[in-house]
Amino acid sequence: MHQDRSPHPGRPPSMLRLASASLIGTAIEFYDFFVYGTAAALVLGPLFFPTFSHLAGTLAAFGTFGIGFLARPLGSVLFGHVGDRYGRRPVLLASLLLTGLATVAVGCVPTYSSIGVGAPLLLLLLRFLQGLGLGGEWGGAVLLTAEHAPEGRRGLWSSFPQMGPAVGFLLANGLMLGLSTTLTDGQFTSWGWRVPFWAAGLLALSGLWLRRSVEETPEFRALAADGRRANAPVAEVFRGHWRLILLTGGALAVGYAVFYAVTTWSLSYATEHLGVGRSVMLACIMVAVALKGALTPLVAVLGDRYGRRPLCLAGSTACALWMFPLVALLATADPLLMTLGCLGALLGMVTMFAVVGAYLPELYPPRVRCTGAAVGYNLGGVLGGALTPVVATALADGAGPAWGVGAYLTGISLVSLACFALLPETNPAVVRAKAGAAEVAAPA
Repeated sequence: MHQDRSPHPGRPPSMLRLASASLIGTAIEFYDFFVYGTAAALVLGPLFFPTFSHLAGTLAAFGTFGIGFLARPLGSVLFGHVGDRYGRRPVLLASLLLTGLATVAVGCVPTYSSIGVGAPLLLLLLRFLQGLGLGGEWGGAVLLTAEHAPEGRRGLWSSFPQMGPAVGFLLANGLMLGLSTTLTDGQFTSWGWRVPFWAAGLLALSGLWLRRSVEETPEFRALAADGRRANAPVAEVFRGHWRLILLTGGALAVGYAVFYAVTTWSLSYATEHLGVGRSVMLACIMVAVALKGALTPLVAVLGDRYGRRPLCLAGSTACALWMFPLVALLATADPLLMTLGCLGALLGMVTMFAVVGAYLPELYPPRVRCTGAAVGYNLGGVLGGALTPVVATALADGAGPAWGVGAYLTGISLVSLACFALLPETNPAVVRAKAGAAEVAAPA
């Protein structure tokens, strides 16, 4: 664990503005990522993989969804190098621009009926670029808040970008829900699904405008002034912190697995296997995600008071206990019970992810923090998010409740619990209090 001192103690007067810029940009980037996931669940299989069976087409569409996750660690390596060598601010602008352009382009790709095999190939390429940009976004956005924030409120301010996924999901699916309820199925399949991708262009421009005047963080300014920047941050991270990267990736896998099981797989499962209307299921998921987003800063305050690690252990334990009830509640096809199932899963997830915006940066020294935190975070995305919709769809292909999905998610939860158990506490106040108690208890 790395203990650090901020070069500029005290609460920065622009903290709310910095945190808001971080939140808005992250929300836009995740909007781009989630709108693809919803489209994959609803329409991309028949449009881009029409020669496959219905199940195989859905699996193929989720496979292109997974490509974005595989690209995210590469993006974290690329943009992490930029962030550790040249500053956190350039990462914020370049990653948002790349993801926005790739998302708009997805909305312009002709379908298989127009250009044949070129259609899914273009889809794969653009999804890869989306993931590349998003892999850089998180590290820059979190460090913007974590390195500006006062020590006692670091968890709170670092939770702002952690609200970005919920806001982005609600934006993406709110637009999808509006389109799917106002258009006929034919109109939605023909052109309606493209509109949210085109809207990403306007959102990206607004995000770039908001981030144009963001200040560089005091931590990086101090590194640059003292000549202590890492020359090869990627090599330094993998040489000196490889165990930490593996542990953080394994620890965060459950959050991704649960989130995408709820927001992507359950949508496909409910509409295709349970006969639930697309709009009904989207509404159930959106209610759960909205509550999860609202609770994020409240949980983060607990992390500032009691430590990051206890909340992460509690959250992964809750996920392990809730996965079979989630499957059972989804199988009822009752909107209220399905919402309850999704909400219970996301409450376990947010108990961890509300604090990781502060937790991961505190684990790494400042000179390689952008690379280390981002690689660990996005490795969790590969382990937990890339395969979950594909594996869950395959496991749920049959009659009765999808108990195999529950077992799969429970297994990931237990792996993450073990990884969190091996990580140290990083909250500076909690660490100092424990050290002081140990000194008092030690024999003279």
